[in-house]
Amino acid sequence: MGKRGPAKTPMGNSEFAKAPPCPKHFDKEQRAVWRQLTASLKKLGVVRETDTNALERYCVLWVRWRRASVYIEKNGETYVLKDKENKPRCAMQWPQVGIINRLSILLLRLEQEFGLTPAARASIDVEVSSHKTNDAMGGLGIISYKDAVG
Repeated sequence: MGKRGPAKTPMGNSEFAKAPPCPKHFDKEQRAVWRQLTASLKKLGVVRETDTNALERYCVLWVRWRRASVYIEKNGETYVLKDKENKPRCAMQWPQVGIINRLSILLLRLEQEFGLTPAARASIDVEVSSHKTNDAMGGLGIISYKDAVG
């Protein structure tokens, strides 16, 4: 069932959107995510200083999600658990698989709040700039790991 009522409108436009400063305690990856995310949200005109806590949470969670993804890309999703005689007993899922699953849900919720998914953008009346951008997803806040870590 669709959402009821008129389309939501953002709190302003990109000319007046002011992104909060990046937290000083962020590491290199988190700062890169912060810069790209706040730039994208500023283009959409939906970022404010009052968003600091949610933006900080998103950046921290995204970097954790990506680190867990890299681990799985390197090691696979499972490992073999062996008994005392070193014989295979069963296959176990790496903890990082569960971490990715939980973080994916939290990240999606924050992305929806900021209008960073197609459905979320459809439910708010936002003007998206038509000029080309350098990021992989057209400036809509979807961050590639390469962009985040440089």
